Amino acid sequence: MKSTIASVAALLLSCFFMLMAAGLSGYLIPLRAVTLGWSTLSISMMATGYSIAFTASCIITPRLVRQVGHVRVFGVLTTLLSMSLLLHALIAHPVAWVLFRAIAGFSMAGGYMVIESWLNERVSNESRGALFSVYMVTCMAALTVGQYIVPLGDPTTTVLFMVCALIFSLAIVPTALSSAQSPQPLTQVKFDVPGLYRRSPAAVVGTLIAGIIAGAWSGLAPVYASRLGLSTTEGASMLAVAMIGGTLFQYPLGRASDKMDRRRVMVFGGIVGLLACIAVVSFGVESHLTFFVMMFVLGTVLFPIYSLNVAHANDYARPDEFVEVSSGLLIVYGFGAMSGPLLAGTAMDIVGPWGLFATMGAGFLCYALYAAWRMTRRTKPPEETRSEFRAMAPAREHTPQTAELDPRSDPETPEPAAT
Repeated sequence: MKSTIASVAALLLSCFFMLMAAGLSGYLIPLRAVTLGWSTLSISMMATGYSIAFTASCIITPRLVRQVGHVRVFGVLTTLLSMSLLLHALIAHPVAWVLFRAIAGFSMAGGYMVIESWLNERVSNESRGALFSVYMVTCMAALTVGQYIVPLGDPTTTVLFMVCALIFSLAIVPTALSSAQSPQPLTQVKFDVPGLYRRSPAAVVGTLIAGIIAGAWSGLAPVYASRLGLSTTEGASMLAVAMIGGTLFQYPLGRASDKMDRRRVMVFGGIVGLLACIAVVSFGVESHLTFFVMMFVLGTVLFPIYSLNVAHANDYARPDEFVEVSSGLLIVYGFGAMSGPLLAGTAMDIVGPWGLFATMGAGFLCYALYAAWRMTRRTKPPEETRSEFRAMAPAREHTPQTAELDPRSDPETPEPAAT
């Protein structure tokens, strides 16, 4: 295993730099927009632009790689990422920032696809599960580190934008100097959303709702923290605590869903999310300890519900259909992530910062109710056809190549021994 990690260390380092900058920019840009006095709806349109371009890149980038190759495409994309941050520093206008965030979203998705396809080419079936876990940890650690860079600077100046652009530029160095052979062309996205819905309505509708909830959170949580008067350190901690909660509870929720009807766990997740949102609105931020505990509880279901949807959809699919099913759900998730910030931004402009949790709470309620209703329409699949749950990073960071790297993409991959 150590030799496998060593052989892809340069790719993981590039991934770490890219996601560190992504975590920094994802927190910095909404904060800067707040200091400029822009409306929450205007800020939410930036998150929507990012999600639209990210989803489109999953379809377009494979064609670009076929034409000019992995290294060249990755070099162009990291350059565009750096440019997008510098453009934010040069031009302060909400419409321009929507375009700049779209450039970043397109480039981030493409960067993920290149790195993940490279990793997939270098891994063996025996080491796939371990490498996938290392990759997921790298992603989440880098995002968290990036968020904590914001408190080290001043969001009202351009310095942090320049630092972020420099980190994005660093991402090309390990990959460009790597001696690893370029992988095969990226897999073109194949999906049949209507067919996927007919096969597993709960997974498709649940994924759409999960996208709405997560899109609202990732796009507007920094705005919420700023408008409530939290410091940048407290805001970064709010985001980090939620991610830690999701990381720690993916496995127990997943194991529970392996032993019972997954829709029961989906209902449970929706109820916990709804109660957490109600608690946030009720108790506010007066007690920081209580507030961060509620953020942790919210995170325990905020991120894992997407993984539950993927596992549930694959319960009704053949093992060799995993990549196609996951790609279809990714597109559905993308549409949810496009609309979530707009819904939450509108609510926040109408009722204030708490509109974020009103929107998320409504999403969690719909998620639980629909899963409960589907339980009355169809029994759970036979045990022998069910797939095994796998923890995943936040779905906003997924591409079809993530699905190929996932051990479930190869039905012959042995499962790790229980411990």
